Amino acid sequence: MRIILLGSPGAGKGTVSKLLIAYDGSVHISTGDILRNAVKAGTLLGKKAKDYMDRGALVPDSLIMDMMEERLKEPDCARGFILDGFPRTIPQAEELEKLLAKLKIDIDLVVNMEIGKEVVLDRLTTRRTCSNSSCQAIYNVKTMPTKVAGICDKCGSPVIQRSDETEEAIVNRLDTYNKQTAPLIDYYGTKGMLKTIEAASSETVVNTITKSLKA
Repeated sequence: MRIILLGSPGAGKGTVSKLLIAYDGSVHISTGDILRNAVKAGTLLGKKAKDYMDRGALVPDSLIMDMMEERLKEPDCARGFILDGFPRTIPQAEELEKLLAKLKIDIDLVVNMEIGKEVVLDRLTTRRTCSNSSCQAIYNVKTMPTKVAGICDKCGSPVIQRSDETEEAIVNRLDTYNKQTAPLIDYYGTKGMLKTIEAASSETVVNTITKSLKA
């Protein structure tokens, strides 16, 4: 499968991606992972990105697209891929379309994972993450708490609430999403590529996606 996942912060794109990977061996691709891996590996593009990141500046779209091209050319992408949270803006979508045409790759489906604001706030404000950068296991104080309060089950490090998962930060992230990314719903809708799915359950989203692809 070759799909694009759209959805606000907290919609569950990461969880759905993991389930889809298990389904058919496609690879999960996010710009965050691409940036981190390129910087860690010290590639030419990674060094350019690190310069922007060290200055607290946004990595320009042109550089992100160059990194995306490198990633999509890697052999594991031949089995299929899931673009998680990319593109984020219409200009990125337009550049991605050009890149995919250049690489002779067709997108099978664009999925809009729809979810209410209150559900997002509840999901993210109760999320906790392992503070060990090599672990970063994710928990939830309501639905999946640690066995020992505040301690990671896997590595024994403290679990924390990320600074971008406070209520104020989440409201800001949702506002940014609505301004920059939500317009992609109409963009892909007019192209006949979009399927909107209620994202209350990750399993329901995955089942709907797989049935749509088979159809």
